[in-house]
Amino acid sequence: MPMTLRLTPEETEALRETARREGRSMQAVAREAIAAYVSSRNRRRGEHLARIVAEDAELLRRLGSV
Repeated sequence: MPMTLRLTPEETEALRETARREGRSMQAVAREAIAAYVSSRNRRRGEHLARIVAEDAELLRRLGSV
């Protein structure tokens, strides 16, 4: 799906330089960064939910029996 991504001049230059150093397109670098961000957020969300379930297991058990 096409989209427009508006970057500051500094962000554009950082992306351009990273792509140049890695011998890749700016699009490839940006797509990889987005995928890494989404994956990291999903992993952290799962970790937070697991912690809540562990810490509040008794409360959740009681709420489930009401």
